[in-house]
Amino acid sequence: MSGKKDVATCDRCDAVCCRLTVVLMPEDRVPGHFIDRQTHGVATMARNEEGWCAAIDPLHLHCTIYADRPSICRKFAMAGPYCLDIRATYREQRLRGIPLSLE
Repeated sequence: MSGKKDVATCDRCDAVCCRLTVVLMPEDRVPGHFIDRQTHGVATMARNEEGWCAAIDPLHLHCTIYADRPSICRKFAMAGPYCLDIRATYREQRLRGIPLSLE
């Protein structure tokens, strides 16, 4: 992560976390059309053709199922260490012209 302090706020966020793989837990109540099954039967959030979570509104960068979002999304702390690290990686890759790949 860069030495520059990153301030993460909703109005200044590129929703980079919405490109991460989200594994669903049995207690999650995500609408079926947003679920993909991986090779070994693991349920994950589906992605759109550009690699974003299928539940994100691409025009406004907000979750369309926020009230029913997966537990891992609920636990993801904005401005927490993981969030800031992902944002820094995204920013560095973008500056170097590298496509985002955070799997």
